[in-house]
Amino acid sequence: MIIRDNFQNSKQYNIPRAQLLLADIPYQIGKNAYGSNPSWYKDGDNKNGESELAGKSFFNNDNEFIISEFFHFCDRLLKPEPKESGKAPCMFLFCSFEQQFELIEEAKKYGFNKYINIVFRKNFSAQVLKANMRIVGNCEYGLLLFREKLPKFNNHGKMVFNCIDWEKDTDSPKIHPTQKPVKLLMKIISIFTDEGDVVIDPVCGSGSSLVAAFRMNRKAYGFEIMKKYFDLASEWVKQEQDQFKMVFTHKNRTPPKEATDEA
Repeated sequence: MIIRDNFQNSKQYNIPRAQLLLADIPYQIGKNAYGSNPSWYKDGDNKNGESELAGKSFFNNDNEFIISEFFHFCDRLLKPEPKESGKAPCMFLFCSFEQQFELIEEAKKYGFNKYINIVFRKNFSAQVLKANMRIVGNCEYGLLLFREKLPKFNNHGKMVFNCIDWEKDTDSPKIHPTQKPVKLLMKIISIFTDEGDVVIDPVCGSGSSLVAAFRMNRKAYGFEIMKKYFDLASEWVKQEQDQFKMVFTHKNRTPPKEATDEA
């Protein structure tokens, strides 16, 4: 389910509490949003001079994102910590390198006292076209945040390294400038949830997190305030639903109720 509203208004939608809260929060880098992106230049080449995107922000509402209100939402919508071990919920946040420190301290105010830093390693960099760069960035960053007990963890007895290879996504429609690969999101969802668990994305953008959850047979809820992305994300999720139903129809089976009702 995708809701065109701010996550701050979530109370009216009766959303169940989540096992995993997954979000790519705004980096709030303002007018330098395209500073590490070839789009800063005409046709992606710095020899052609700056494009109309140079000195622009990704979104005009980035500054409306308030971290304290975000963590209040997370505390309220994430499941309570259970008595038994191996069942605790968690949140996974993509963020900028500089944001990690602010997020760690703010999370503690809402009871999320434990964290693990995650680095995603790409085999490419968008910065290579900048003439003044000699060391270029090829990493993205994330935080696994939880209260006290280690979260539910499913990896078939194998360890998960805190440096994870970034899988490119060439099959999904390109909807959002900061869209994350579906395969990467599926990997995160598969580790920290079971089938039937609830996944919530408070700032779902392209809807890729919901598509990933849907493919993993999880119940997914997302909020997106911008109409352009809400419409495109809704269309993408609907296509996923229709394809899923066609597969089950072909096999003369009835899709699970949660798969038809939630996305």
